[in-house]
Amino acid sequence: MATANQRGQHAHERRTGPGTKAGDLHVLAAQLRRMNGEINRLVHGFAGSHGLHATDVQALAAILDAREPMTPGRLREHLGLTSGAVTACVDRLERAGHVRRVRESADRRVVHLRYVPEAKEAARRYFLPLAEAAAATRSRFDDDELAVVVRFLTAMNEDLRLVRSDER
Repeated sequence: MATANQRGQHAHERRTGPGTKAGDLHVLAAQLRRMNGEINRLVHGFAGSHGLHATDVQALAAILDAREPMTPGRLREHLGLTSGAVTACVDRLERAGHVRRVRESADRRVVHLRYVPEAKEAARRYFLPLAEAAAATRSRFDDDELAVVVRFLTAMNEDLRLVRSDER
């Protein structure tokens, strides 16, 4: 009986063809585009079902993933938008019941963006199939393989952040 890793390798070979080098840039780029497309499909579906823009969903993800309380200024930097565009985005998210603006510090000018727990739960339910697919995929790799994947994705995201910030 084949192990999960062997089944995953066989599935990979069916999609990419036997003998395809894992480091082949074309294959890697195609698979990254395919994954990006599938995730975008889910994001657009969530956005449409909640009367939001895809950028609004990116903002929600940024608020969720932030290591410290998210402010409109940090959100602007993260998304690469103008102040006005971020204000419009946060206004839509607040009207739709996804976020709250909260003044928590002694400096009343500082606004933190908080993901509303009920909205976070709705997003969790919507994206559950994505989480389940990620868990199923993850189960086909051992910890050492996953460490390499995480290292690759971290480096890729860091390099893409630098590209985004360059003047073009």
